[in-house]
Amino acid sequence: MRLVFAFLVLNLFSFYGSQAQNAEEFNHTRYDKEIKKERALKDVEMVTDEHSPIPDEEKPTFKKLNYYKPKVAFRKNATFERFDDAKRFLMKTTTDRLPEYSVYGKVAFRHKGKNYTLNVYQNIELVKKPGFQDYLFIPFNDKTNRDETYGGGRFLDITETGKDEIIIDFNKAYNPYCAYNHKYSCPIPPEANNLEIKIKAGEKKWHK
Repeated sequence: MRLVFAFLVLNLFSFYGSQAQNAEEFNHTRYDKEIKKERALKDVEMVTDEHSPIPDEEKPTFKKLNYYKPKVAFRKNATFERFDDAKRFLMKTTTDRLPEYSVYGKVAFRHKGKNYTLNVYQNIELVKKPGFQDYLFIPFNDKTNRDETYGGGRFLDITETGKDEIIIDFNKAYNPYCAYNHKYSCPIPPEANNLEIKIKAGEKKWHK
């Protein structure tokens, strides 16, 4: 789907931009503007793109998605451990569909003095498509689910750069299409990626 790929490409572009900021003094104002610009673009595409998941009957009244304000505290420096034996499995979804993924590795980060990890997954079919060979996927649940964010969890995209230290930016956490429309089939975050903290960053529930 074109809109899905557009979001992925935008996230990958933003990831490289964030990495470039690491090499120089981090500019909080510029970062805030970049996040808001990305969100505004997504709002437009949610109405104008023919593959938008927003139901047609709701597009006339659609204004924008709901987000937490960007917080640099949720832009995490993380270590990236790759698994030598990347086990393959069938990931559960909201339907009977069972896409094949591999457990590519894990990222570790700190939040408020505590350590947390998330498994990193690779979609076996997606990486065969041109431009997505380095695309990696982090679905996760956290303690904001249902009350503040979509109950089915949220997603993060990262890129394989070969480095052992990367940025995990929860301000870019986004909802699966099922958050907007039940006709879609979406991955369900594995239990290994249930975070026992509140990630008050990124996209909130669409309908409060």
